[in-house]
Amino acid sequence: MRAITITFPGEPEVLQVTDEPTPDIAADEVLVRVHAAGVNRADLLQRRGFYDPPPGATEIPGLELSGTIEKLGADVTGWSVGDRVAALLSGGGYAEYVPVPAGQLLPVPAGFDLTEAAALPEVLSTVWSNIVGRGQVQAGEWLLVHGGGSGIGTAAIQIARHLGVQIVVTVGSEKKAEFCRELGADAVINYRDEDFVERVHEICVHDDGTTGADVILDIIGAKYLERNLKALNTDGRLVIIGMQGGTKTEINLGWLMQPRKSVSATTLRARPKEQKIEIVAEVADQLWPAVIAGDIRPIIHETVPLSEAARAHQILEDGANIGKVLLIVDEEGA
Repeated sequence: MRAITITFPGEPEVLQVTDEPTPDIAADEVLVRVHAAGVNRADLLQRRGFYDPPPGATEIPGLELSGTIEKLGADVTGWSVGDRVAALLSGGGYAEYVPVPAGQLLPVPAGFDLTEAAALPEVLSTVWSNIVGRGQVQAGEWLLVHGGGSGIGTAAIQIARHLGVQIVVTVGSEKKAEFCRELGADAVINYRDEDFVERVHEICVHDDGTTGADVILDIIGAKYLERNLKALNTDGRLVIIGMQGGTKTEINLGWLMQPRKSVSATTLRARPKEQKIEIVAEVADQLWPAVIAGDIRPIIHETVPLSEAARAHQILEDGANIGKVLLIVDEEGA
């Protein structure tokens, strides 16, 4: 099968199309013929040598896909060969075939665009598991999301609206700000022109007179830690899912203790299979019906052929995208 492999850590051009063995499947897995795969910042980190796959996972990048089931494992029930699916992966999406635990599949119904389906599994699972699972966000609370124009940000805006959560996002351009407003963000902060801490306390005003975000979903990391803590309301929860701004800094623990603020950090890829299956089941139950109804939709910046994976990575590196970049693996089918 054709696949994208990382010849050595480096810039986007280290991504090369190679011929790889078609993988075998375990009894609880299905073999998916890949139609399209999402491109995520975790893939960029892996390409640079900063984010190794979890133990036992393939070195081929790619954390989400859409496609059709080619083969069933001996213990798999409820699925059939030929079913159209989307899936959350630990790796392997940049290839023509991928083994996927059956519990990490989402059904793509007839009439739903198979390409667009590839833009959903990772962002929906990431946002849901972090703002609901770890952040415990509640209807009526204020959520701050950094990177509102990203795949994560555009998904978070729609999920917040679906849950009755008020959301403010940060962006770096007026074009992204306008898109986020149209998508449903309650407020938008241009971090290039405004101090997001000050603006959050002006925007996120509560009935009891307190101000600040109740939950923050952060992709920046160390660079924003102090400012994120200052932007939180009393009992606020900061959830860190990215390290674009570094990994090391210092904090004053007093900022956490008296106002009862909390910090947690996690990655979805490193979670055990059992946790991924549980998260996908929650997404299927709580969000997938809204996807099918059109209330939550995939936001796609560009589709790129598998053979041009390096260009797809460069688009994300440049940071101008609004929504997801997808690789079309089944180029002839597309």
